[in-house]
Amino acid sequence: MTDTTFDEFVRQALPGLARYAYVLAGDRHAAEDLLQDSLVRAMGAWSRIRQDGNPVGYVKTIMARTNVSWWRRRRPSVAVSENLAATDGALDSVEHRDELRRALATLPPLQRTVLVLGFLDGADDEEIASLLHRRPATIRSLRHRALRSLRRDLRIDELRSLDRAADLQETP
Repeated sequence: MTDTTFDEFVRQALPGLARYAYVLAGDRHAAEDLLQDSLVRAMGAWSRIRQDGNPVGYVKTIMARTNVSWWRRRRPSVAVSENLAATDGALDSVEHRDELRRALATLPPLQRTVLVLGFLDGADDEEIASLLHRRPATIRSLRHRALRSLRRDLRIDELRSLDRAADLQETP
């Protein structure tokens, strides 16, 4: 992607970046602001970004850092995500995904950002720590607290036991 113009990059990457901004920032309007600010910053550094060879990753990094910075200044509304899902099929139905979105809305933005970077981007603790200017132990702590809150709010263990009971009833 070394010879791609910034306009071409935006046209190709915009849908995915918009979804990512929504996961991080919250409602659609906050996501649009986050994406626009991030793309403006990326445009200013496009020659360097283009040479790096990973412009999507670079813009995602800008978005994550900008989101945390916004949160520190303004404490904006909390994002919810359709893309994050609980494991083991505990939240497969539409009503459970809605519960997940509402539970994610209760998380502080930094905890939510750690979950997004870890589960959506597959980043490890070291990468997240570097991106958010935190120690890896802090990242693990933030993830642990976020997941504990989600389990509590969603009653995951209760949902899993109900799923297992339903599976047992369906088994001949």
